[in-house]
Amino acid sequence: MADEFKKPKSIDSQGGGDMQAQRGEVVSNDGGRGAAKDSVLVPSSWEVQEGGLERYVVSKQIVRMREPGLLSPDDLCEKRIIFPESPYRKSVERFRELRTKLLEISRGHNFALVVSSIVPGGGASFNAINLAAAFAFDSSKTALLIDCNLRHPKLHSVFDLLPDRGVTDFLEDPDMDISTIIYPTGIRRLRLVPAGSQKESASEYFTSFRMHQFLQTLRRRYPDRFIILDTPPILESPDARILSEVCDYTLLIAPHGRVTESQVVEAASAIPEAKLAGVVVNG
Repeated sequence: MADEFKKPKSIDSQGGGDMQAQRGEVVSNDGGRGAAKDSVLVPSSWEVQEGGLERYVVSKQIVRMREPGLLSPDDLCEKRIIFPESPYRKSVERFRELRTKLLEISRGHNFALVVSSIVPGGGASFNAINLAAAFAFDSSKTALLIDCNLRHPKLHSVFDLLPDRGVTDFLEDPDMDISTIIYPTGIRRLRLVPAGSQKESASEYFTSFRMHQFLQTLRRRYPDRFIILDTPPILESPDARILSEVCDYTLLIAPHGRVTESQVVEAASAIPEAKLAGVVVNG
């Protein structure tokens, strides 16, 4: 595989209650994970601190996540997705470094992150997938990818999925169970919410109150879940800017040799300074 995949070169940082076995999800009546019996698990002494019991229960629930149809190392290499034992060590380490920088910005807290290329074909999906995979390396954390490129969705095809519903379907149907749009990816602790039925007026979905509710519900399902949103190019569509308002941070992808300094400045200025996590040079 040429050039160690298509790796990021650098980052300039600134600043209910049923078992969904087919999707690998365990859902409780209050929107959290696990059955009621999980709440009586007895933690060790070091875990009896503020929030310790909740973290203990969550860690046990993560361990019990069903993982149907795991991808093999050869599958992952073919799909250009990193994994801990990957032979492409430089790519693994660079995404681990990127993960570390983001955790430093968030002070270790989980977050929702928009990933957007500055120009079309800049590698936003590649970076979103591998960053999510890097977060899923940690056996006590989970990652969730959301395909928010409603006009040109592609994440489901990367994972060889044929989803019958996704983001747009959930936002249109107030009675839909959120667990029905969360799909296993074949990677441990990594889940995908596909784009759903293709729509032209994507921005109308992202500005709705239900989109806010959607993200809040996803945050509650696992307190230690990192949410990564793959979005259209920021200079081509308003979607990334709109979603940045309801997410914690935004990461911009600048394909090496394909963007000008003025384009980088324009893209960065479209995001509130406090929410701009940085710019990754991809190539």
